[in-house]
Amino acid sequence: MSVLSHLEPKGVFTYFEQLCAIPHGSGNTKQVSNWLVAFAQERKLPYWQDELNNVIICKAASSGYEASESVILQGHMDMVCEKAADCTKDMAHEGLDLAVDGDKIYAKGTTLGADDGIAVAIMLALLDDEDLAHPALECIFTVDEEIGMPGAAGIDVSMLQGRRMLNLDSEDEGVFTVSCAGGSMVSCRLPVMRENMEGTVLTVRISGLQGGHSGIEINKGRANANMLMGRVLRAIGQKTETRLICVEGGKKDNVIPNESTAQIVVQDREAAQGTCAAMELAFRNEYAITDSGVRVCVTESESYAAAMNQAATERVICMLNCLPNGIQAMSADIEGLVQTSLNMGILTSSDTEVEAVFSVRSSIASQKEMLWERLACLMEQLGGSTVISGSYPGWQYRKESPLRDLMMEVFTQQYGYAPKIEAIHAGVECGLFADKLPGLDCVSYGPELKEIHTCRERMSLSSVQRVWAMTVEVLRRMK
Repeated sequence: MSVLSHLEPKGVFTYFEQLCAIPHGSGNTKQVSNWLVAFAQERKLPYWQDELNNVIICKAASSGYEASESVILQGHMDMVCEKAADCTKDMAHEGLDLAVDGDKIYAKGTTLGADDGIAVAIMLALLDDEDLAHPALECIFTVDEEIGMPGAAGIDVSMLQGRRMLNLDSEDEGVFTVSCAGGSMVSCRLPVMRENMEGTVLTVRISGLQGGHSGIEINKGRANANMLMGRVLRAIGQKTETRLICVEGGKKDNVIPNESTAQIVVQDREAAQGTCAAMELAFRNEYAITDSGVRVCVTESESYAAAMNQAATERVICMLNCLPNGIQAMSADIEGLVQTSLNMGILTSSDTEVEAVFSVRSSIASQKEMLWERLACLMEQLGGSTVISGSYPGWQYRKESPLRDLMMEVFTQQYGYAPKIEAIHAGVECGLFADKLPGLDCVSYGPELKEIHTCRERMSLSSVQRVWAMTVEVLRRMK
């Protein structure tokens, strides 16, 4: 039964609901990619689908716009799949359960994927509407933006004619993004040795944190559960002999982890439990405003695998305490803009190693490289290694931008006030396309989305309606 079919603009919400019925988490995009191809085939629109599952769909200019320069619209088809602790949905195989609460659209128990599913829906609605006035449209649907943007990095756009691009991957209505940081993923790997040790086995769990997007929300002072775990483990080790068995926290490098769990062997159970209670009080004091719900829970376990030996335990605890995390530099040019940061988004352990995966971001390439070297330097001293992947360029601000000027004019007339022009500390694919299409004039915008990448994600219905109206008018004025 349709949940959004009564909403306007009908085309946008129809396609958004259809998309949400298809599993489309990062790395799981073949089905949605084929759905886009079927859309183009049914309407006899030119399209390209590559081996990565990226799709480009084109549409000829409407009457009177044949001589106008083509315009590119772009967004990504993958979503971050996160769910509440009590949610049983298999997001790799099941669609989302949509709901509407007043002006808010959400998915029950999971992320909504409006980042960037609403871009897909808007582009399909534009391609499907025969009554709109517009230049030739070149719509790019990329894959896996949320895991390093390999889709945008690998796509061939040499067939495109346009050099004006509307990127629909922003979350704040009334904000036009015109520059962004470059980034990469860095895996820090530390080999470990194991041995048997007698003692009490405890499971330590840090929970109750808000988490969030590691670029957009890195400046909100929220705690990183993996970094807190490092502090807890060191504090326990100072009170009683401790060996680490395993540690795990976070699932996405670009998401601030809200939970982390470790299993340890200790000689003094009461000392370990008392230390955890003291650390919880300390954390609640430190994060009283930004993460007041933080919990440090301890439970006993009956059995366990061989623990890491003393040297390995000490090296892992050192790694978790000394690897940099969070904001490293603020911009001197743009007030309030985070210039350089990193986030330990994933922490895992196996029989032979512990791995910490970071999302590294900076609007200055040399500072991004500086963080690579800092991570590599420390890991080398600990006997580990680093692997860099998914590196992408930043997007440089253009002082002269006819597209930005046009969009500002349309927005101001529609809303009654001027939009905010800003750079962001989150990766968007515009940098990659600017690199592939010299002279590209690009603006990123979108409707109001709240708490993306969490199961609390919400999309404003009325905001989608306003952004749709603005997009239609911008295209109409591109004659």
